[in-house]
Amino acid sequence: MGAAISVTPSASVALEVSGLHKVFPGKRPVHAVTDVTFCVPAGDVIGLLGPNGAGKTTIIKCVLGLVRATSGVTRVFGAETSNHPGRVLSSAAAVLEGARNTYWRLTVWENVCFFASLHGVSARDPAHRRYFEGLLARFGLEGRLKTPVRELSTGLKQKVAVVSALARRTPLVFLDEPTLGLDVETAYELRRLLPELARDEGRTLVISSHDMHVVQAVCRRVVIMSGGRVIADDEVANLLALFRSRRYRLSMPGALPGDAVAGVRSLDAAARIEVEDGVTKLELQLPAAAALYRLMDLLRDAGVVVETIVQSEPDLEHAFLELVRRERERQ
Repeated sequence: MGAAISVTPSASVALEVSGLHKVFPGKRPVHAVTDVTFCVPAGDVIGLLGPNGAGKTTIIKCVLGLVRATSGVTRVFGAETSNHPGRVLSSAAAVLEGARNTYWRLTVWENVCFFASLHGVSARDPAHRRYFEGLLARFGLEGRLKTPVRELSTGLKQKVAVVSALARRTPLVFLDEPTLGLDVETAYELRRLLPELARDEGRTLVISSHDMHVVQAVCRRVVIMSGGRVIADDEVANLLALFRSRRYRLSMPGALPGDAVAGVRSLDAAARIEVEDGVTKLELQLPAAAALYRLMDLLRDAGVVVETIVQSEPDLEHAFLELVRRERERQ
């Protein structure tokens, strides 16, 4: 797929964010990012997660110099954004959600060649040309080379944007909502391609996405934000282990009596209780394994018959939602 990306040998850390603050001024100033600190080793693939407005895109824009930080430092392979913006931009590429990441009047091939040329990667070089062709084939765009981007579907436009960013062959790539507009099959293919690019080419990828399936499949580690602050920074496996063996789904005939509902809420205030076709479906997170016995006791005392109980295997989406919920409750 191409030679490994060349970086400074001593640059073992691709991205450093230290004490980053960003306040957007106005009558009511918006504190978009507050004291954010994390780093990304070269060659790693991490997820940057958070609800809308959590500050993810602001962080990326501060790193790239598109937004000036109020305070704090960001570095890309040792180059500080505020002091060496040219070095940062020569080492990083990005696909930003809601931004014009391609020129719609140009064809697919022209877009790839143009954006790559901004980083000195020219299609006149046979090796680079083969690399572009390989990327386009991998993303299923080889039959669209002469098609103006404006004539493509939303999903295909997004694929062109991702390929145009990757074609620059920078060692660091930010992908903000990379699966936006993609169909299920193409999103699944992207989940397969991104780890390959990181492994085969030494790329460092920072992926900001609401698609938890993509993040869980692609990223080794995630930084989770809420309200402009980092609330978790850990490996995906560790976050899943944190919630393992504590989420359950139960089904019971009829509606739950009021005392049973109150008992369930005392164990998990956010428990989901739904009645469908005369069957109550209950999903809840228990604070400890022993709480399952208390749940069964209170249901039995309320005269409720449990027909099925299934222990849910946690996924990143559940872990993310639970961490954000806990953070909001603390505020």
